[in-house]
Amino acid sequence: MKLPSFCQRASLWSALFTIWFVTLWLLSSRPGPGPQLEMVVPIDKVLHFGYFFGGAGMLSAALFLQRKKALHWSTIHLLVILALFAVGSLDEWHQSWYVFRSGNDAGDLTADIIGGLCGTLLFRKLQPRVFPQ
Repeated sequence: MKLPSFCQRASLWSALFTIWFVTLWLLSSRPGPGPQLEMVVPIDKVLHFGYFFGGAGMLSAALFLQRKKALHWSTIHLLVILALFAVGSLDEWHQSWYVFRSGNDAGDLTADIIGGLCGTLLFRKLQPRVFPQ
């Protein structure tokens, strides 16, 4: 399943990651819907995981397609995890300023990091099919 040629550009994936970040910032700027209810399944953790999973895929693609630098996979994984840890930490701090938000939540940050790790590892597995050399 090879993607169209315009999808082979690092600039596209960098732009998508930027849109991802801006969307996260805007969503985190909204007041929460109300006090958190106790849930059997912590849906907010699932949402954090999924959102950062997607962000990791976009950032991994952007870094992988930087052909001038030819980054090794371990470097790509490290950069993605560090970047998403920084974004997740900033997001948690940002949420702490809004009513009914549970900012500075270690569980949310953990879900962010695990989602980012899974996203970058899955991208590595899919890369030969999606971005063949």
